[in-house]
Amino acid sequence: MVRQFDLSEALSKLGIKELTPMQKSASDAFVKGQDIVLLSPTGTGKTLAYLLPLMQSLDAGSERVQAIVMVPSRELAQQIDGVVKSMKSPLRSVCCYGGRPAMDEHRMIAGTLPHIVIATPGRLVDHLGKRNIEVDGIRTLVIDEFDKCLEFGFHGEMREAMEMMPLVKQRFLLSATDAEQIPSFVNMGRENKPIRLDFLSGNENVARRINLHIVQSPVKDKLDTLYCLLRAQGARQSIVFLNYREAVERVYHFLHGEGIHCEMFHGGLEQQVREKALYKFANGTSNVLVSTDLSARGLDIPDIDNIIHYHLPLNEEAFLHRNGRTARWEAEGNSFLILHEEESVPEYLKEIPDEYFIPKKLPDIPLPLWATLYIGKGKKDKISKMDILGFLCKIGGLESNEVGRIDVRDHYAFAAISRRQLYEVLRKVKGQKIKGIKTIFIEAK
Repeated sequence: MVRQFDLSEALSKLGIKELTPMQKSASDAFVKGQDIVLLSPTGTGKTLAYLLPLMQSLDAGSERVQAIVMVPSRELAQQIDGVVKSMKSPLRSVCCYGGRPAMDEHRMIAGTLPHIVIATPGRLVDHLGKRNIEVDGIRTLVIDEFDKCLEFGFHGEMREAMEMMPLVKQRFLLSATDAEQIPSFVNMGRENKPIRLDFLSGNENVARRINLHIVQSPVKDKLDTLYCLLRAQGARQSIVFLNYREAVERVYHFLHGEGIHCEMFHGGLEQQVREKALYKFANGTSNVLVSTDLSARGLDIPDIDNIIHYHLPLNEEAFLHRNGRTARWEAEGNSFLILHEEESVPEYLKEIPDEYFIPKKLPDIPLPLWATLYIGKGKKDKISKMDILGFLCKIGGLESNEVGRIDVRDHYAFAAISRRQLYEVLRKVKGQKIKGIKTIFIEAK
């Protein structure tokens, strides 16, 4: 007999004692079989709001794809896939996105026989068109961050994907901001009247947990002001938001040259470079992430202390999404707007924030506690997190508390280790084999 999805067991694996009111409402609505629109602030657990009832509805004994989760970015696809796998249920998932060979994904789909496929619109259309994903069993469609998916530029791929999945019975759309209009090709309400769950009033609670500040830059070029602000924040984790890729690179290179431990992140970077940047920021190897608004959505990185708006966000929606990276799950955070004399506080802010004055005496640039080790083998080589942890402790001489977050990809892996032990570990593991496989171990820079 095939073991089905066990909600209690899944929650235990995730370390969750009970669902939030929003998640309970979503679960109650899902079982009614109607189309759903769920609006809830960033950081409130929308991913579990649909994943848990969805996974309860699937047949683990089937070898067919039964649900599609459509997302606007590869990072969000990876994150959702990671949540599914962390529950260690009998249900299988794969994620598909651009930036890597579609043929590799085809082989992964054929070998995994997933119940859930998580995909970006373009890559989903590619696999559906080639019949790498059979549509006969697909009854549920989830569109996460639907307002972003439905922005101009996604419409064609969205429409094409919908036309290829004619047997979908239930649609579940989620976002932290409302869309002005849902296009007719999404077919909301075709089978039944949609249920609308609006929890956006929770934005007020999030706003109360964010301390908003203005930082005045004496000159139009804000680089020195940003550098001093980051120095003043010490080891706190900060995301610096800019509006353009070129500006991200300029600011990153300046800060890096000044000794700030930082990473850069934007859509023009190679996928592996983006993954490494996010990993090093998430595991504490770097204190600062310099980014476009690409990182304002879909990233679930806990314990971000500061949001710094180097460039003013283009609109209130972008402002909310940026700030939503901090003050997550009832935590508090700070948001800084750096303004020069020709800039003013955005009109959508109802109150003028307090001014933050950078101290004249600044602390030394902190050295992060963690360093990131790159390991040249991954899942395809049958390497697991436990294999890496055991190897680093036995061969590298580390205690378990000297090993932090470990991420294993298909062909490589990252492990956070105590910075003070880095060079000793590299010396000990040089030329050693992990699970009988020889590979490289280097610091990820």
